[in-house]
Amino acid sequence: MEPDIKITTYDRLLRAWENATELTRDYQMYAKHTEDDETLKKLFYEFAEDEGMHAAQLREQLARYQSRR
Repeated sequence: MEPDIKITTYDRLLRAWENATELTRDYQMYAKHTEDDETLKKLFYEFAEDEGMHAAQLREQLARYQSRR
């Protein structure tokens, strides 16, 4: 029988940070390739900025968790 796999808070935090950084890049790319709609382009840049802030906050928490290990 295989052992149970335990997903920790750190694991979830790491995945959330990875997702936020990926979304930041995606929204930046969407904005760069949106040529015909300035409103949508601006929205994508705003989303990228928001996700960038999320990623930064999650990275701070990752550092905090790593320092406890």
